[in-house]
Amino acid sequence: MSRPPNVAVIGGGIAGLAAALRLRERAPAGTTITVYEQSDAVGGKLRTGAVAGSAVELGAEAFLVRDPDGGDSAAVALARRVGLGGALVHPAVGQAALALHGTLTPMPGGTLLGVPADLEKVAAVARPEAERDRDGGRPLLGPEEDVAVGALVRRRLGDEVVDRLVDPLLGGVYAGRADGLSLAATMPGLARAARAEHTLTGAVRSALAAAPRPPGVPVFATVVGGVSRLAAAVAEASGAEIRLGTPVRELVQVPGGWRVGPDTVDAVVLALPARRAARLLGVEPPLDYASVALVTLALPAPELPALSGFLVPAGEGTLVKAATFFSTKWAHLRRDDGVALVRASVGRYGEEHQLHIGDPELVRTVHTELSTLVGVRLPGPVDALVRRWGGALPQYPVGHVARVAALRATLPPTVALAGAGYDGVGIPACVRSGETAADDVLKGLS
Repeated sequence: MSRPPNVAVIGGGIAGLAAALRLRERAPAGTTITVYEQSDAVGGKLRTGAVAGSAVELGAEAFLVRDPDGGDSAAVALARRVGLGGALVHPAVGQAALALHGTLTPMPGGTLLGVPADLEKVAAVARPEAERDRDGGRPLLGPEEDVAVGALVRRRLGDEVVDRLVDPLLGGVYAGRADGLSLAATMPGLARAARAEHTLTGAVRSALAAAPRPPGVPVFATVVGGVSRLAAAVAEASGAEIRLGTPVRELVQVPGGWRVGPDTVDAVVLALPARRAARLLGVEPPLDYASVALVTLALPAPELPALSGFLVPAGEGTLVKAATFFSTKWAHLRRDDGVALVRASVGRYGEEHQLHIGDPELVRTVHTELSTLVGVRLPGPVDALVRRWGGALPQYPVGHVARVAALRATLPPTVALAGAGYDGVGIPACVRSGETAADDVLKGLS
């Protein structure tokens, strides 16, 4: 190509913004980069709001500090590249709990998303059926085999480990159920280990050993002032033209490139939810999504346990599936007036009908359930905010990884897919996905 290329990034979430920045860093000088975002702000689920005068997260709250290879996560590296390294902070309280039969029980350590390496460490929460996890003389999974997380863990360790540990943890991350989520997509390290190890506990130990965390290194980080600062900084650093309020309803291949709305471009990064990207490509979407609501309460001087938060197994029968004690977990959010910020997550896959109530009723229900779950009558909120995320969290079915690889293999070299619908939830996964998509279209252009 004799002239600098023109690249469209459709979707202004963190995956799309990371793609735009990568393009700016690696594309030829003079490359035109345009980000099309249908909403009125960049960042997608990186959205910061205010409750009772305090900044609170309305979507993603934090990100992992380390990558599986032991280095900085893609999110930490990105924050440093855009000048926010000094704004990163870590939780002051890291201990979380499980709500079981009216009691908050500390979350046991030594697990991988609830799947234990040491059965004794989880005995206070669940009774593993250890005799099931016998060495059968061959690896748990075949070379390319995938399986639902719940199916594998139930078969090897019994129902209680799934229902009381694995399901709540996966529910907190994906708003889904262990019995419907792919092992290869949600726990790729464990899937790899299961293709070599003969027991599940052995596979967990192997997966944990392959991704060690140095002593004293925190697990999570966030940005003082809100994670939306990260999105804004990446957008600015990319030098891209950001077109807000600009939905893209059609993607058409034309001689020499692609028509995106009224524009003709040389390459496209589709950083959209999978269903919307599938419509533009004219293909079947590879997965479904769950809807959730986040309810943040500002409570005057409540009696809260010294925890970062807790998870609630589905069997407890509550609308609340998780809660975070913001002003306990994050020291920079603590207030001198004693007002505490508590956020509850509501909504599981397949139970979207439970969200069909108004905000005031949802706030009242959450407040009542939180009082029951922590065992103390909480004071009435001085402020509250409900943020609903329709179709927000991808539900990776068994075979998802292979299905996405097959879809990508059908794409022209100047079109790439990015985002949580393909490569994993969490800010680091989305950043990596966006950067990889940018590299792919640059290869296609060359």
